[in-house]
Amino acid sequence: MSRHVVAAARDIPPGGRKLVTVRGRPIAVFNLGGAYYGLLNRCPHQGGSLCEGVLTGLLQAPRPGEYVYSRKGEILRCPWHGWEFDIRTGQSYCDPERIRTRAYPVEVAAGQTVVEGPYVAETIAVTVEEDYVVVDV
Repeated sequence: MSRHVVAAARDIPPGGRKLVTVRGRPIAVFNLGGAYYGLLNRCPHQGGSLCEGVLTGLLQAPRPGEYVYSRKGEILRCPWHGWEFDIRTGQSYCDPERIRTRAYPVEVAAGQTVVEGPYVAETIAVTVEEDYVVVDV
């Protein structure tokens, strides 16, 4: 797995999203209350752009006539045909046993650690003043 800096953390505020390309792969990065998640930006149904989908919640019925709305902003609905996916895992709610979209590990790394990296070269003193979103592919 390789790590790629894709954005400054401030560029994806809570509830926000950003479409990035890493090694030719379109990845939609989402910020859910300070936790970042990455999904392949293609719906497995017919290839719709998941980054353009609506963020919604989960509606469940524990018994007839009773409805419970939970997980507000954690379920992503494909803009083409309405297939729904859990942003945290990529699991489909249309057919959870068989269908999911690929999820990528995402973390926020302090700017100083991103600058240090595993490189060997002549160095110059540098300061970093913000955090960055990093996707593992």
